[in-house]
Amino acid sequence: MAHQAHPYHMVDPSPWPLTGAIAALLMTSGLAIWFHFHSTVLMTIGTILLTLTIFQWWRDVVREGTFQGHHTLPVQKGLRYGMILFITSEVLFFLGFFWAFYHSSLAPTPELGGFWPPAGITPLDPFEVPLLNTAVLLASGVTVTWAHHSIMEGKRKQAIQALALTILLGGYFTFLQALEYHEAPFTIADGVYGATFFVATGFHGLHVLIGSSFLAVCLLRQILHHFTSNHHFGFEAAAWYWHFVDVVWLFLYISIYWWGS
Repeated sequence: MAHQAHPYHMVDPSPWPLTGAIAALLMTSGLAIWFHFHSTVLMTIGTILLTLTIFQWWRDVVREGTFQGHHTLPVQKGLRYGMILFITSEVLFFLGFFWAFYHSSLAPTPELGGFWPPAGITPLDPFEVPLLNTAVLLASGVTVTWAHHSIMEGKRKQAIQALALTILLGGYFTFLQALEYHEAPFTIADGVYGATFFVATGFHGLHVLIGSSFLAVCLLRQILHHFTSNHHFGFEAAAWYWHFVDVVWLFLYISIYWWGS
C-alpha cells in the first residue's frame, strides 16, 4: 500500500462486468430461442462465457484481497454494506413471488373455483419430501455456522469438514428438489398455482446452487490457507447468503407447501 496515502481500494479497469453482461444477454435470449426453436447453441455459448467470467472475476478479487492487501478495514466495511444491500435486494425479489402467491390464494377468483388450491390441482404432501428438504437445509445452516466458528477459532481441519458437509447437504437438497419436480402431479403451465409454485421454488433452487458454488470456492480457499481468524470476509459473505437461502425456504415451506396445500 506504499504507493497510496489512503486505505481505500481504487479498483483497476476490468473487462469482467462487460463480459458478464454479454453472457447474461446470450443466456436469456438463448433460453428463449431454446423454448421456441429447440436450439441450444446461443444458450451454451452464454453459459461458457458466464463460467469463464465468474472464474476470472473471482480470481481477481481473491488476488486483490488475499495477496495484494487491498482489502483493508475500510474496504471490508464497504464490502459488508454491499453484501447487506445485495441480500436486501434479494429479499425484495422473493417478496414479489410471495405477493403473487398470497394475492391469488387469499381471495381465489371464480375462475379458480373460488377456493385454494384451484380445482384440478393435487398439491404435494408437505410432510414428505418438502419436510425432509427443510431438515436438510436447516442442518446445513448449523454446519455453516460450525465452519464459521472453526475459522474464527483457528481450527482449520474442522472448518474444512464443516464446509464440505454444508456443500454436500446443499447438493442433497438440490437432488431432492429435482426429484420432486420430476414427480410433481402438476406443471408450471397449470394456471396460477403451477406458475407461483415453480417460479418461487425454482428461483430458490437456483439460489441454493449459487450458494453452493460460493461455499465451494470458500472451501478451496480454506484448503489453500487464504482465511485467517480475523480476515475471512469472503466466507462471511457466503455464510450470510446461505442463511438468507435458509430463511427464504422456511417461508416457502410454511406458505406454499404447508398452508397453500
